[in-house]
Amino acid sequence: MQLGDTAPDFIADTTVGPISFHEWIGHYWCLLFSHPKDFTPVCTTELGRADKLQDEFGKRGVKMIALSVDSVDTHKRWIRDIEETQNTSNFSLPIIGDEKGEIARLYGMIHPKASDTNTVRAVFLIHPEKIIRMMMSYPASTGRNFDEIIRVIDALQLTDTHKAATPADWREGDECIILPSITNEVEIEALFPKGYRELKPYLRMTPDPRK
Repeated sequence: MQLGDTAPDFIADTTVGPISFHEWIGHYWCLLFSHPKDFTPVCTTELGRADKLQDEFGKRGVKMIALSVDSVDTHKRWIRDIEETQNTSNFSLPIIGDEKGEIARLYGMIHPKASDTNTVRAVFLIHPEKIIRMMMSYPASTGRNFDEIIRVIDALQLTDTHKAATPADWREGDECIILPSITNEVEIEALFPKGYRELKPYLRMTPDPRK
């Protein structure tokens, strides 16, 4: 799959009951991410961190859902370990059971040169129109950086609503870039009333228009 593709729909059992994926997403953004295996150390830290961040993602209109090629029953037993070791209680992040690996293969989450059976740490950010907007893959030995995922969400939600792009290492509230295609000064003034700094004709920095 590539950016801009429609995220495949599926029906699955999860720790919060059965879902039809597109229907479950509804009008929200969605973060679908996989972990290699339940009852493993890095995955335990990741799922604990993800559960604690649900409110942060919720503020951005993003639903989160995890997946591995374990059963729902195994997920539910593992949740007790996550709560005990990661200082979280009432774990509520849904986890998809995918014992046959059908959804994992549908999304290309199994990379045979890394593992024939387990998923990599894949991340898919899906727009409310069910379009894939971001993909990342982490190796099994490296826990993912959820702060970076939030940063990408903030950047996409800014650039979806303003004719802007974000520079390297951008974070919410930092200056952004006026698109080079915007050349009419009247239009620039209307779109970016805080003004801008021109470093080059194609590189114009302006304060975050949402602040």
